[in-house]
Amino acid sequence: MMCGYLLARAGIDVTVLEKHADFLRDFRGDTVHPSTLQILYELSLLDSFLKLPHTKIRTGMIEIGERAFRIGDFSRLPTVCKFIALMPQWDFLDFLAQQAAKLPSFHLRMQTGATDLISENGRVCGVRAQAPNGDIEIKAGLTIAADGRHSTLRAKSGLAVRDLGAPFDVLWLRLPARPGDPADLIGKVRGGQVFVMIYRTDYWQCAYLIPKGGFDTIKTDGLEAFRARLKQIAGFAADRVDASITSFDQVKLLTVTVDRLTQWAKPGLLCIGDAAHAMSPVGGVGINLAIQDAVAAANILAPVLGKRVPDAGDLDKVQTRREFPTKVIQAFQVAAQNILLAPTLRATATPKPPFILKALDRWAWLRQFPARFIGMGVRPEHVRLPKG
Repeated sequence: MMCGYLLARAGIDVTVLEKHADFLRDFRGDTVHPSTLQILYELSLLDSFLKLPHTKIRTGMIEIGERAFRIGDFSRLPTVCKFIALMPQWDFLDFLAQQAAKLPSFHLRMQTGATDLISENGRVCGVRAQAPNGDIEIKAGLTIAADGRHSTLRAKSGLAVRDLGAPFDVLWLRLPARPGDPADLIGKVRGGQVFVMIYRTDYWQCAYLIPKGGFDTIKTDGLEAFRARLKQIAGFAADRVDASITSFDQVKLLTVTVDRLTQWAKPGLLCIGDAAHAMSPVGGVGINLAIQDAVAAANILAPVLGKRVPDAGDLDKVQTRREFPTKVIQAFQVAAQNILLAPTLRATATPKPPFILKALDRWAWLRQFPARFIGMGVRPEHVRLPKG
């Protein structure tokens, strides 16, 4: 949606496909980081965006056992917005769709899902899709696959994928918020359990980490045992678990995948976002990295598309621009998974706090560095295109 908006804003004719009738999907990536808010500012959309209901996260905290550590502070970032905005992704997508609809060269087709690539003479020249009135073909000089970690178009492309592995999955659930709760981003580690709580004004969006493939075992053990585990780790929200989790239907499984394409493009096709590199939920950076890809792709390709069909060299420039930040962040995520999360989930005792957490908690000025890495990322992008 972001890439389509930027290209259409530069005068390129764009059609965006969405296979569902709306954008209402629960527990999607709802963290809009300072790097993304900066892009909205550069597009003169920030004021309108921030009028939508949202909450602001300015600090990050982790609890190990009974002790809490402040580990991130966004107030020192060199950005317009020194916070993470928490907003349901469907509101973000609706907002972008409404702004894009004002552009004459932008076309959004809902209930239209791409099912295959159309190729002619070794070049991708569009997609086949299922639409409300039957199967259709859409021809295009460039097809951009941004259809997520389970990308249909990536699978059809034959592009090679490198799987980096993920030793855990995530169970998403909600617990109600109450007056007096901290408006914060909280990670909790205790006795072999890892729990993350994201403040959403009237509820907490919670992530409960489990060993890879462990959800079936949890369901076999039963709902009462699961609720007992949640109450051990939920801290101040423990007394809300029984009334909130009355069925496993209220618990959503995210099967974590970390991978990336070795080559992001082939003639006529470019993959960006999770279609090019599925990210771990560690750091909550997936949506923001995808938007950085979108901005880079538009910056590089819009001037070309205004004159001709991009060739392989043009498409490779997007990967050249975005592959390094992707590799750095995935390396951090894989290290966090393998060195910290997997051993913690296997343990029975609460780990001792590492020195880095003690240092971040003691010296406030240090907290800007993890906040900068998470909030801005590596090589943040900026809008370089004039409005067409």
